[in-house]
Amino acid sequence: MTAAHAQIADLGAYVSASPSSFHAAHQGGVRLEAAGFTRLHEADAWDGGPGRFYVIRDGALIAWITPPSATETTVFHILGAHTDSPSFKLKPKPTIGRHGWLQAGVEIYGGPLLNSWLDRELALAGRVVTHDGAEHLVHTGPLLRFPQLAIHLDRSVNDGLKLDKQQHMNPVWGLGDPARADLLQILAVDADLEARDIGGFDVVVADTQQPRVFGADGEFFASGRLDNLSSVHAGLTALIQATRNDAGSAPIAVLAAFDHEEVGSGSRSGASGPFLEDMLHRISAGLGAGEEQRRRAFASSFCVSADAGHAVHPNYAERHDPANHPVLGGGPLLKINANQRYTTDAPGAAYWARLCRDAGAPYQEFVSNNVMPCGSTIGPLTATRLGIRTIDVGVPLLSMHSARELCGVEDPYQLTRVARRFFSVPQDPVS
Repeated sequence: MTAAHAQIADLGAYVSASPSSFHAAHQGGVRLEAAGFTRLHEADAWDGGPGRFYVIRDGALIAWITPPSATETTVFHILGAHTDSPSFKLKPKPTIGRHGWLQAGVEIYGGPLLNSWLDRELALAGRVVTHDGAEHLVHTGPLLRFPQLAIHLDRSVNDGLKLDKQQHMNPVWGLGDPARADLLQILAVDADLEARDIGGFDVVVADTQQPRVFGADGEFFASGRLDNLSSVHAGLTALIQATRNDAGSAPIAVLAAFDHEEVGSGSRSGASGPFLEDMLHRISAGLGAGEEQRRRAFASSFCVSADAGHAVHPNYAERHDPANHPVLGGGPLLKINANQRYTTDAPGAAYWARLCRDAGAPYQEFVSNNVMPCGSTIGPLTATRLGIRTIDVGVPLLSMHSARELCGVEDPYQLTRVARRFFSVPQDPVS
């Protein structure tokens, strides 16, 4: 097994254990604890100083390594990603149904490819909170399905499928009278509770099909939630593996995995919120930094915003820029947009090229076709909020926002190699 295949197997295990953002943050914490990181709680006093630490805020996680040589003006090397993926979220009254069917009332979360969720065995996952405030992670087995209408009842379906988000996107989960059933009881049983114990819940729908390597030479990897657990996993792996650097130039290496990117990042655990800024301020305060020293550190710090991007689609090549056709297996993308939907600029691009060269990893540029609207990432939000120079990168995908996305086996491995170099390299980013 190659190093890339070993890592892709571990990525598959992480994705399978992370059906919701809350699970992704929790599983990140499990891995960090095993690697010697200490969990801190925001309501507690922190001693500061060197060490390996992490904090979980809802479905987001921030972890960092403060080297023994750190001072008030030590710079931060930050890799930003996000833990959430497009899906469906349970509504406050989730038990619905008609005509003898039990259905789940769900609200669309983000921008999923609706048709990709049809005719799949699906689970519910997330957190439930009891009336005493205790949080419990839940993850059912296969439970739900969005059944597609048979072609015999819609002969024109192959000429164009149109799904009404309210009418057609309520999955079935059983048979019976919804007045006599309670979907919350299934979640309660998973948490060893009773439905009456649940005071609130944040629960999403997740695909249950296992990740799979395939292709003529085993070069492809199919899985749910690669946007953006591929980046979270790369950041976790790189931070855990980061070379110990006690020299005076060693940076403070930070992984920031936010929630709610798919719905705009406007939350206490999203990139538009104060989470990262809070953590950076507390880390620098623990080193004795005042406002001037912190601003000096930020001025020379660097952020790599890692989020999945688009590979060229062989059946829709006209939707891509004609001169930039990134492919699976060609290395991570450097994402560029003139309108600052991505934050990459010339100094940042030069720094990324140097990181990749030193890590021995290939990379590819991505830019949108001028007639295709460009998505965005946490990059512009982080740069705007903190004033830290930021670039946008990510693993190339096909079928982005599908229930089951596709990447190349080599690309997450190459992103991890560059991230590891970024976390370990002396503090010499562009100014």
